[in-house]
Amino acid sequence: MIWKVVKQIAQSGIRTEAAPDIGDTSQLEASRIQQELLDILGQALTIREVDTGSCNGCELEINALGNPYYNIEGLGIRFVASPRHADLLLVTGPVSRNMETALKRTYDAVPEPKLVVAVGDCACDGGIFGESYATCGRVANVIPVDVTVPGCPPPPLDILRGILTAVRRRIKTG
Repeated sequence: MIWKVVKQIAQSGIRTEAAPDIGDTSQLEASRIQQELLDILGQALTIREVDTGSCNGCELEINALGNPYYNIEGLGIRFVASPRHADLLLVTGPVSRNMETALKRTYDAVPEPKLVVAVGDCACDGGIFGESYATCGRVANVIPVDVTVPGCPPPPLDILRGILTAVRRRIKTG
């Protein structure tokens, strides 16, 4: 059976597209952003990610931040399970009516000073869902938002830039 599969692979070749050429500039940009975050914070940043009804596209990009390429955990930026331990909320998706109260409670549980980053078009402006009987629309309709990161889904580098922007604002108002 396995030989039949191997023979088929040999005959048809590799049917996937080539990996994108992202070049060294994005790696340098990621390193610069990460270093600036470390310089500003001087310590760890803890993030609580909340999915309020997304398609999970944004979550996949957020998960990519933990891979060896971006390695945010190596810089002391960690995702936590409890909002009581978080410095920043990363919210994705249009806020479904069923998640409205949960999002408010999560926001209330985050200690001051609170930072909120809305990730993805749905979180920024309601996306294709907008406001309806099922959704409250954008995150800012439910809790205060410091930074929005548009895109469907936004690339990990843009999410990292959004986190850096939120941290910079906290330092300036601080």
